[in-house]
Amino acid sequence: MASVELRNLTKNFGSVAVVNDVSLTIAHGTLVCLLGPSGCGKTTTLRLIAGFMEPNAGEIRVGDRVVSTPQKSLPPERRNMSMIFQSYALWPHMTVAGNIAYGLKLRKVDSDTIKRKLDAILATTRLAPLADRYPGELSGGQQQRVALARALIVEPETLLLDEPLSNLDANLREEMRFEVRRLHDEYRYTTVYVTHDQSEAMTTADVIAVMNAGKIEQAGSPEEIYNRPRSKFVASFIGMSNVITGKKLNDNQINFAGTPLRVTGEPQPGEAAVSIRQHQISLFAKEPANKDNIVAAKIVRQVFLGSSRDYMVEVAGGTQLRVVTSAGEGISQGSDVWLHLPVEHCRALVS
Repeated sequence: MASVELRNLTKNFGSVAVVNDVSLTIAHGTLVCLLGPSGCGKTTTLRLIAGFMEPNAGEIRVGDRVVSTPQKSLPPERRNMSMIFQSYALWPHMTVAGNIAYGLKLRKVDSDTIKRKLDAILATTRLAPLADRYPGELSGGQQQRVALARALIVEPETLLLDEPLSNLDANLREEMRFEVRRLHDEYRYTTVYVTHDQSEAMTTADVIAVMNAGKIEQAGSPEEIYNRPRSKFVASFIGMSNVITGKKLNDNQINFAGTPLRVTGEPQPGEAAVSIRQHQISLFAKEPANKDNIVAAKIVRQVFLGSSRDYMVEVAGGTQLRVVTSAGEGISQGSDVWLHLPVEHCRALVS
């Protein structure tokens, strides 16, 4: 097991920097998710770590070894890493046991050690009853567990996963998120996990690095990323926050829709951006007596979702916000309402 460190890593495709001056330290035994939309550079970063590409600038260190620079790059087979792709790439003519043990046989490990390691990994991944089946006889989730077991049995320093659950249906994806986390807790390999699915990242990761346009916008724990986003992109991408703008009045207030709105953190000078999540806004059919952080609005749309209601409201100046409330009694479209935006949930954004 070893740490992974990216230092000012850059990869260009022609004149475009797909990975742009990325620096990130992944501690021993940590599972880091590279999270972001398609084209943000997360898979290219993973392939640079694996050694399938060479950087144009910067370096990659694993433990005390430099494995990649523009001048010299260690080949993938010498990096002691295991990688799981979107397609599981199982050998169709080999059994589950044969697929899992294949990497050890390539390394010419003796048969007694192979049997011991195979029995252990089959038990851990709950595949022992399926050991003699072939990939074509397995469900998608079972095939994914075989791919994980095959990657883990060779005891890599680093485990790399590229959208490993994207081929599963919604229910299996949810089940396998917890399975990935369980296996990580069992083995504690240093792991880099690429996904565009924020639920996957929130479930599996110790640290989430949110990527956008080749850069890391913010890295932190799932709670930090969700509760304390620093940029408009992170606030919008994680949890779909409302991002509102207003003129800064002082160190903890902006003017929003003609109302002084107190916020947490210091707003940026001039037009300041503030995030607040949809479920953190309270909606009232009558104007509250306490006017603190109360903004008048009108219902533009209301949708009943069974356990909740999803409103679109519009404030003075035309800004629209989404508000999610309990199912309760609905307020009809066109009605005047009042919004309470709690100061502790109105977070000033840095960029």
